[in-house]
Amino acid sequence: MAVDARAAYVALALTPGIGAVRLARLLQVFDTPDGALSAPFAFLCTIPGISRAAATAVCSTSIEAGQRALHQLEKLGGVCLLPEDPGFPPLLKEIPDPPTLLFALGDLAVLQRPAVAIVGSREHSDYGALVARAIAQVAARANLVVVSGMARGLDAVAHSAALECEGATAGVLGNGLGVVYPAANRLLYERVAEKGLLLTEFPPGERPQVGSFPRRNRLISGLARVTVVVEAAAGSGTLITVEAALAQGREVMAVPGAITSPVSVGTNRLIRDGAAPFLEPDDLLRHFPECPAGTAPVEEQTSLPLPPTLSDAESAVAALIGTEPVHLDLLASRAERPIAAMLAVLSGLEIQGVVEQLPGWWFRRVGRTNR
Repeated sequence: MAVDARAAYVALALTPGIGAVRLARLLQVFDTPDGALSAPFAFLCTIPGISRAAATAVCSTSIEAGQRALHQLEKLGGVCLLPEDPGFPPLLKEIPDPPTLLFALGDLAVLQRPAVAIVGSREHSDYGALVARAIAQVAARANLVVVSGMARGLDAVAHSAALECEGATAGVLGNGLGVVYPAANRLLYERVAEKGLLLTEFPPGERPQVGSFPRRNRLISGLARVTVVVEAAAGSGTLITVEAALAQGREVMAVPGAITSPVSVGTNRLIRDGAAPFLEPDDLLRHFPECPAGTAPVEEQTSLPLPPTLSDAESAVAALIGTEPVHLDLLASRAERPIAAMLAVLSGLEIQGVVEQLPGWWFRRVGRTNR
């Protein structure tokens, strides 16, 4: 698409009230975006699906609006992706309300790789942060892109954990590039822009609005084959991402939590209502057959020493636990032991400093040993 035509398309796509359906209709009628921008109001009103308000909005914009947006983007070092561009993420073309364009800053190759969305509460527990970090690390080591919303809380934990593993991450913004929101995430914003990718459908410099984040959330789930919800209180905005994922026909997984924890009410209900529980890495990785199948056996995931005083039963159970958290139910299943018997062994391991218990009946190996 020629430069002027591209600017006209951007102007038209950013026009309030002109979404994917109306934009497609206008381009069908006029063939070119600049033709739609120069069309008379009366004629625009005759086009099926174009209301008088939408026609007024189109007549009120111009190619200069698109040129300004592209100029601002260029100063930031970003690029604009249109659906016809080779770099446009293919999964986003499939969602019910696809973006008409995307503004990107960073490594565009991220958009062509399989991805998992990791989302959760801004107000989270220590357990939530631990699990979000573990899932992001599992994904990054399997060469999956970790997608989240650049919000404070578990979004930030997931992005940071992926970067620490030198993995790929994509941050989807509810505002335009050049605006850091929340301000506390400035360092993360810079790191993701440098090592991963920032993505938004809002023009450069645009501040977040009330309706910005639900629109952002559909892109988070739309970019990913699977959305994992780590923690969510009842009525949490995180659940909007779940609704989007389900509408898009994408898989939803949820991390179980204590029934007494307010930030696990939403995730526990999701599991009750049919979401797949996330209990171990393979629960996620089986959705990505093109990635390394499964994970290394847990006994190979740590070189932490075992005290010589362990019983045979304790040694066998300790060999099932790595430095990444593993749930009691899974341990009991692997060891083929009743829950009560497994808890007795785990208590002994905890006393000897071999494992530590985390909230929600999760356990992991630790480095200290009482020899």
